[in-house]
Amino acid sequence: MESDWKKAETIFKKIEQGWIITLVPLDATVQAKVNSWMEWRNFLNEINQKPKSTLGAFQKKAKALTLKSQELNNNIPTEFNTLSIKTRITALITKVKTLDLYIHLNPVPDKKVTGLIAEINDQVVSLQLQMENIVQRNQIPTEEGESDIIKMKDTTRAIH
Repeated sequence: MESDWKKAETIFKKIEQGWIITLVPLDATVQAKVNSWMEWRNFLNEINQKPKSTLGAFQKKAKALTLKSQELNNNIPTEFNTLSIKTRITALITKVKTLDLYIHLNPVPDKKVTGLIAEINDQVVSLQLQMENIVQRNQIPTEEGESDIIKMKDTTRAIH
């Protein structure tokens, strides 16, 4: 019994040390566009609060992150409602669900859990970079007549 407690304590300490979330600040233009996206703000708020006391607190956090990440598909701002953003959200959800799964195993595979934290960080950064990329692309002015050429190239509009 004593060794089970020590193992759990060791696992908790390793997860606590590895639970490092590093979010990159968004560009001011992107930030202004996502301010109204409540689900994104809720997810960031949840992910920024690190559990402190027990392994159970980390398990609750993983469950909460799963719910918040799944909500990211709701109310996506029009500019970001693209396949590239939705794909990154899906990848993020998958990583968070995997974290939730692993942290509830007995014994908890601490190396897997801390590895997933790093992967979740990467997914969030990837999503943020894609948002910035979209904003930058949309700021490039179109050439005169460019929109007509784009319409002509659209094969779904072609008359058959």
